[in-house]
Parts: sequence; structure tokens; C-alpha cells
Amino acid sequence: MAIKTVETQNEGLKRAFLLTIPAKDIEARVDQEVKRLAPQVRMPGFRPGKVPPNLIRKMHGDSVQRDALSGAVQQGVQQLLAEQKLRPAMQPEVELDQRYQPGKDAEVTVRLEALPEVPTPNIDGLELERLTVDPEQGAVDEQLQRLVESNKSWTDAPKGHSARQGDLVVVDFEGRVKGELFEGGKGEALSIELGSGRLIPGFEDQLVGTRAGDSREVKVTFPKDYPTASLQGKAAVFDVSVKGVKITGEAKADDDFAKSLGLSDLDQLRGLLRDQLSQELNGLTRTHMKRRLLDQLAERSDFPVPASMVEAEFEAIMQQLRHEAGHEADPQAALAEIDGDADEYRKIAERRVRLGLVLSEIGAANGIEVTQTEMNQLIAQAASQYQPKDRDRFIQYVQQEPSAAAQLRAPLYEDKVVDFLFSKATITERTATREQLEADLESEEGHVHGPDCGHDHAPAPKAKGKAKKVEAKRKPAPGKVKLTPDADESPKPAKPLKNEPANKAAAAKAQKAPAKPAAKTPAKKAK
Repeated sequence: MAIKTVETQNEGLKRAFLLTIPAKDIEARVDQEVKRLAPQVRMPGFRPGKVPPNLIRKMHGDSVQRDALSGAVQQGVQQLLAEQKLRPAMQPEVELDQRYQPGKDAEVTVRLEALPEVPTPNIDGLELERLTVDPEQGAVDEQLQRLVESNKSWTDAPKGHSARQGDLVVVDFEGRVKGELFEGGKGEALSIELGSGRLIPGFEDQLVGTRAGDSREVKVTFPKDYPTASLQGKAAVFDVSVKGVKITGEAKADDDFAKSLGLSDLDQLRGLLRDQLSQELNGLTRTHMKRRLLDQLAERSDFPVPASMVEAEFEAIMQQLRHEAGHEADPQAALAEIDGDADEYRKIAERRVRLGLVLSEIGAANGIEVTQTEMNQLIAQAASQYQPKDRDRFIQYVQQEPSAAAQLRAPLYEDKVVDFLFSKATITERTATREQLEADLESEEGHVHGPDCGHDHAPAPKAKGKAKKVEAKRKPAPGKVKLTPDADESPKPAKPLKNEPANKAAAAKAQKAPAKPAAKTPAKKAK
């Protein structure tokens, strides 16, 4: 396609071009579209596939013209990028001159930021420290006790038994606000462990003392930060019918308990718990090493980065932090603090973008890639999180949308580059306790734990506000009504990608994948 190209801007990484697409090229595409449609067009008086092209143009002229013009513009942009040897940081901005008329040349403005030429990173002389931590027996015992507690066995309480803290009550309920039923306010056979803190404040307390067969009116007020806006701060009355009360027997960590889990004895169970703790500690050790590695790479890297990529990364960070602010004791104070530190978070965003380009360059220079087999495993793993009926649709989406595939590929690609750098570094070993390891991680003042915990953690500003994190509460048993104040089902923003930045940019504009459905598991009934 013979396209005339005129560069209109060349400032740093910002580039702009005026493309002139000849009318004859657009018309040639129109002819191709007409030929493609011809076998499908049906018109009285003509045999299938024999409708004259001029009639097809008359019937489908507007849509054929739009498709032809769109195809010509897309080809023109791709041709421009190839001829200019440009790698756009974000999706190019393409604008058709509004004065365009069919049959005339089309003038198209293309604006973009190019990825910079990344200097070959110096990876010689990297020095890292690996903190080795063995699981302590006390931690294993604590994990074992939690497991025992989570596998309680419930039996029907003796006749006339009044429910106490720690007992399980099975209820039917129906809630009203100002005398009106509200959506999700009715449920049957909901199992509630009194004292678990799973329901909105005051609900469980008012069930203490009930017996099987009792009916009770429970009055509560929905918290002001309740996920359903229409119920926030509203007083509600629930008519509760107690269908049963259950008590738990004394749970013991012994061989019989281990066998109930399909193991041979308690020693095997302890061994499995110790292995799990070891994996968790190894993960913390890796995070510690990775932070030190990225710090050294950041010190060795200084080159301009696309402002559009920094802005996208900054918005991702701020969106996640603002989301988390909603769980603070004083959300408004937390938001004010975040906004006050916006300049510091923008610096973090710039560092992340630069390190992403560095890691990508290191990977490309050393032949690091994610194989098709690994990619298939990533897709299968991600698809397994969806309901069966949505899995094929998700797989098809990933296969057709390069940006979605890039988002799945990026974390594994980054891990492979980091592992390669570990292999090149001089690593010293130091024995430490878990407390020392965690303290060392926490001493890296204010690392951003929200948007991408476990990836680049550039130093963030110190927390100055008085708002403190609300202690995470146990999540509610799934049911038709959300009685827990902290049940938040709003989706979190996608994690910023650290490598393949151009693909990350495209992902921001890509069509969204099928929404991940919420779990529909019914409330577990007590046996």
C-alpha cells in the first residue's frame, strides 16, 4: 500500500505522523469486501452469488466502506511502525480527519510514545544475601492447632440446651428495613458459629441463649461501609427461626485425627505442616533477595521512560491504595494521606516502569522465554478458577487477545529472568529466624504492598496518618445475604506487569475477559 508519511513531532520519546492513504487503496479494499460478501447476499430475481456488485454496494455501502477504511488505516499504522522501526509504549492514538469523504484520500494522524533504547544492563558483580530460616517447632504446633480447630465435629446439643459462645446454631432468617424485605435478606439453614465474628455486629450476640425451635427478633444496624450501598447505616430487623443447636466435641491432635485426614499418623501430619511452613519461609527469603536485586539494578539504570507508561502504572498503584483505604479505620484520613504522597508514588511508578524495561531487555538478551507448554499450563490454571461453563470462553479470549496472554505470561517471565540473575550473582548465606527475616523486610520503609506485593517494592513514603489498618475478620459463610461488614466483592485492579511493558499498555485498552463469577457454593449445613 503506497502511503505518504510525514513526521509532525519528534520530541524525546513522543512521535507523531500524518499518514495519507490513497483513495485507490481504500477502493481496492471496498472491491475485496464486495467480493467477500457476494456469495452470502440474497436478492429476489437473482441466483445466490449472482447479485451484481453495484447492487451489493447499494445495499451494504456504508458498512463495506467502514470496514475497508478501518482495514486500510490498520494496515497503514502497522506499515508505519515497521518502516520507522518503532515499538510503541502504549497503544498508538489514531485519528481520522473528520473532513474525509468516500472516494477521497484519507488523512490519518498517528501519535505515540516509543519505547526507549534500553542500555544493555550491567549484571556483573551482583551481590545478594540469602537468609535461611528453619520452621520452629512452636510454629508447627500453632499450625496444627489451627487445623484441629478448623476441623471441628458437630453433634446435636442435648434437648433444652441453650446456645452459648462457640456453639453452632442453624437458622432460617428474613430481614426487613423499614418494614420492607430487601434483596438477599432471606435465607434458610444458615449455620452460624457464635463468637466467630462472621456476621454484622450484634447479630450473633442476640442468638446466645436460644434453643432449637425458638424464634427471635434480631435488631441490627448495617455498618456505614457495608458493601451494598442501599443498606449502609440502615437499621434492620431479622425474624430468625432456630432450627437446631449443635455443640462440638473436644478436638485432639493425635493419630486418630491425622487418620481422619487420610494420613498414617500424627508424625506424618506434622511433617506436612513443616514442609508447608518451609515453602512459606522460602517465599519470604526469595522476596528479600529479589528486593535487593531490583535495588541494585535500579542503581545501575538511568534512562528516560515513556510518560504514558508511568501514568498508567501510577494510576494502577493509586487505584489499589484507594481501594485498600476503604478498609482503614478512618477511610477519609487514609485517602488524604495517599493523595498527599502522590508525588512519591509517581516516583515509584517511574522506577517500576524502568525496571520492567530493564528486566525485559535482560531476558531478551539472554534468550529467556516462556515456552508454549508453560503458557498452556498458565491458561489452564487461570481457566480452572472460572465456572465450568465459562472456561472455554476464557480460553478462547486469551488465545485471541494478545494483551490477555501477556498478562498471564508476564509474572512467569519475570520470575525466570530473576532466577537467571540469581544464578549470576554472588550469594552469601545467613541463618536467621522468621522474626528477623520479617523485620528485615519491614525495615525497607513503606514498601508498597498493595498493587504488586512480591514484585518491585520501591521505597514508599512513611505512613503519617493516624488511621490504622482494620484487623481482617473471618469471611462469611457464603449465603444469600451478606451479613458481614467487611465482605467486599469488588474486583481488585490488575497487577502492574513488570516486563513486556508494551503489552501491558495494550491490555489497558483490550476488551475485558469474561467476568470471573462469584462463588455460588451454598452455606454449609451442619451435620
